[in-house]
Amino acid sequence: MPDKKAALTFDAIMRNLKAGTFSPIYILMGEESYYIDQISDYIQNHVLSPDQQAFDQTVVFGADVNAAQVADLAMQYPMMATRKVIIIKEAQGMRSFDKLEKYAENPQPKTILVICYKNGTMNRRTRFVSLVERMGVVFESKKMREWQLPGYIQVYLKNQNAEIDEKSANMVADHIGTDLNRLNSELDKLLISLTPTDRHITPVMVEKNIGVSKDFNAFELRNAIVNRDVYKANQIIKYFDRNPKAGSVYSFLPLLFNFFQNLLIAFYSPNRGDKQSVSDFLELRSIWGVNDYMTGMRNYTGRKTLQILAKIRETDTKSKGVNNPNTSAGDLMKELIYFILH
Repeated sequence: MPDKKAALTFDAIMRNLKAGTFSPIYILMGEESYYIDQISDYIQNHVLSPDQQAFDQTVVFGADVNAAQVADLAMQYPMMATRKVIIIKEAQGMRSFDKLEKYAENPQPKTILVICYKNGTMNRRTRFVSLVERMGVVFESKKMREWQLPGYIQVYLKNQNAEIDEKSANMVADHIGTDLNRLNSELDKLLISLTPTDRHITPVMVEKNIGVSKDFNAFELRNAIVNRDVYKANQIIKYFDRNPKAGSVYSFLPLLFNFFQNLLIAFYSPNRGDKQSVSDFLELRSIWGVNDYMTGMRNYTGRKTLQILAKIRETDTKSKGVNNPNTSAGDLMKELIYFILH
């Protein structure tokens, strides 16, 4: 049996598809549905013409078929086209994938079988998945981590001939989160608002088109805390307490915890006075990201950072109702911000 192939990235898979290079079987799985949909939709809409799709393309849901039926469909020759396309949506609802093992040993060369397995992953140690890894494509679509979002936003917009500054990218990332379908929809909304001569997205545009305040948001709160700007930090917390539709103050907790967790690590950097050394130690994507940690190490001690992390955990616990009979969200966050800044 041939050696297992190296895993392909989303971009590599899309390049192959657009170049007309197809694999006999695709297993698209994982927690992030966006990339699964992008790949399967491209195959569904571009491999066959509309006339050919009527005869040689089958799209079914996993709950409506079993693996034996899928194998029978895949073995059939195309009627009007050079290829046959079979797409199994929501394949996590289909059982007995082992029934596809025999087909995967010798797949029909004129069939493209696409298995879309969402909200989880198939066991890579099973024989069926191992076979597909050797002669087809197994792609795991992982949820994007929050720290990756600003970079993703910049690249997405750059590919559309648009630019976005650091603050605007963080405003969008903090407000939308890691749901890529929603995030891309909001970015497309921003793109529509641009003119042919001005392709730069500003905080004012983000505020107008997405609805997040350019002055009162998670990015500005983080900056205020990094710089120990007591007045600005309290302004932001009060704004969110008075405007619950703008978002929950509890949404700041992961942001604050992540910053102080990294700040604690930065204190252990072998050369914490050197930006590049600290950036490498924290494995940051770019050197500009280290500036907040350099400022943070000047404004906070390692001991205070440990105490802040403990206080954030305590606030998170109380926000879930543990040992907190009646303290409001706003009061909990005000107490936390006071503790951090004093």
